[in-house]
Amino acid sequence: MNVELLEIRDFIAARHPFDLLPEAEITTLVQAISVHYLRRDAVLMEPGEKVDALSLVRSGALETVSPEGHLLARLGEGEAGGIRALLRGGRAVNRIVAIEDSLLYQLPAEHFHRLSEAYPSFAYFFAPHAGDRLRGVRGGTDTLGLTTRRVAELIGREPVTVTPETSVREAAAIMSDARISCLLVVDQAQVLTGIVTDRDLRSRVVAAGLDITLPVSTIMTSPPLSVDASGWLFEAMLMMSRHNIHHLPVVRDGKPLGVVTTTDLVRTQTRSVVFLASDVHRRTTAEGIRETIAHIPDLVYELVEAGASARSVGNAITALADAATQRIIQLAEADLGPAPVPYCWIACGSQARFEQTARSDQDNCLVISDEYRAEEHGTWFKEFATRVCKDLDTAGYVLCPGDMMAMTDQWRQPLSEWKRYFRRWIGQPEPKALMLSSVFFDMRPISGDSMLFEELRAEVLERAAGARIFLAHLTSNALSHQPPLGFFRNFVLISGGEHDKTLDLKHSGIVPIVDLARIYALDIGHAAVNTYERLEAAREAGKISKQGADDLIDALEFLGLVRLRHQARQIRKGARADNYVLPSELSGFERSHLKDAFAVVKSMQGAATTSYRGGMG
Repeated sequence: MNVELLEIRDFIAARHPFDLLPEAEITTLVQAISVHYLRRDAVLMEPGEKVDALSLVRSGALETVSPEGHLLARLGEGEAGGIRALLRGGRAVNRIVAIEDSLLYQLPAEHFHRLSEAYPSFAYFFAPHAGDRLRGVRGGTDTLGLTTRRVAELIGREPVTVTPETSVREAAAIMSDARISCLLVVDQAQVLTGIVTDRDLRSRVVAAGLDITLPVSTIMTSPPLSVDASGWLFEAMLMMSRHNIHHLPVVRDGKPLGVVTTTDLVRTQTRSVVFLASDVHRRTTAEGIRETIAHIPDLVYELVEAGASARSVGNAITALADAATQRIIQLAEADLGPAPVPYCWIACGSQARFEQTARSDQDNCLVISDEYRAEEHGTWFKEFATRVCKDLDTAGYVLCPGDMMAMTDQWRQPLSEWKRYFRRWIGQPEPKALMLSSVFFDMRPISGDSMLFEELRAEVLERAAGARIFLAHLTSNALSHQPPLGFFRNFVLISGGEHDKTLDLKHSGIVPIVDLARIYALDIGHAAVNTYERLEAAREAGKISKQGADDLIDALEFLGLVRLRHQARQIRKGARADNYVLPSELSGFERSHLKDAFAVVKSMQGAATTSYRGGMG
């Protein structure tokens, strides 16, 4: 093979998806490729012309323009032109012209089609729709299994049960004989009514000197926490870490099927999120909690290296944030005394959505019972909220730069005042209200009386559902975050400042999807806050097409993975994780599919504009 062919071979072999082909195939392709040179302003193809080759840019740049004269794309080194024509019978659809002197490697159409038929990975890359290509590379392995496995899969044996009348002595003997660490207590209809653990025997019987002839109902926990057999492993993990328990009954129609333990969950993970959460609950100071939370960057790195999905990594990291918040609240109440009236501590933003990453600040608020009287109760709640927020900051969850925290008086209000807030935001969607919507329409209860949250959420969803003017303004606000496509080699990079020549993966890619999902969910009055779940709900409700929802889900997963990999690289170098990536740090594979993801977002933003903005312009 001469020097020129070797150069072509090396170039082709380093470009995706050609890098997925066997060496023998690449050698065959090199023999078939022809070299084509275009002067600046020379036309490669016109609409309607016959196209018999895929044109791979070796150097220079091409511009693709629609028949109406709209700029569609710019193609740089390693990118291909003529794909659409080859997939549509060999006739050009758009005009492609050189905007620089360009050197092209042209692969005959017969070889392109042969490879597409023989190698699914090759065909995926050149699929006619960006969302189809993303589905070929989505992070779906989820080595944690937290969002892909049901709780019932972990049940290894039939539950051992007793009735409430069983004596403590007999219960202890049954546990010893069966070599188990807990018993489930059921009524005559076999419905779960309680649980007794080995810890209960130690603390409630032996340590207390209790009469062992008493019925087990005197020491059981009733009603016990439980999880439905159809629930995801993540639900079980979150419940166990939130309440610091080690045994969780699994039920169907109220009847026990078995028990999931922390050990069972640990076996499903490359690193134990449950153990880290348990360690948080053992800590007695914010500084101690910080020692545990400090493991999050390493956890992110290990999960990414193990091939976990972006969705499951977000779930795992958020579970630790929940555990830290709950423990800090417990410590604050222990020092300040019990709350004078009921309240609910609520997480907002990414924590509410289960979408935290290695770098997350805190967004939260406090909903207080309408029994609240400022002159009587104000001091306690101010001290409490300030203590919790500052301790969270000490633990590693930095204070919100926009002051959207419960320690801010405005975001620590009675239920009736929160209802007034949302009525005003929905009824009078001014710019500030729309900005606040991006935070406070993503809410989830963390501690306290959850019924306060439920009442607030019910009213908000009822008012927002189908509120066309509000949704139209919300859509306009969401369009302030645009995917970075359309200019320099298809990417629009940040110009100047600390993040010069980088892509902002969060605000340019992930935030627009989060915004769209929120609009869809509010429109249909759905209670989901997680972005994936919101998109799935919108798809089921027919608010967006199946194709559109699937494309956005795949785009979100891919963007999330690229961001997590970027953060993992920073963590490995000892740097602080952020959302800004240099295109030069990405592989050709990642750059190409990032463009697909951004194209999906841009397309769906256009669809949302048509659906919601109406005559707003």
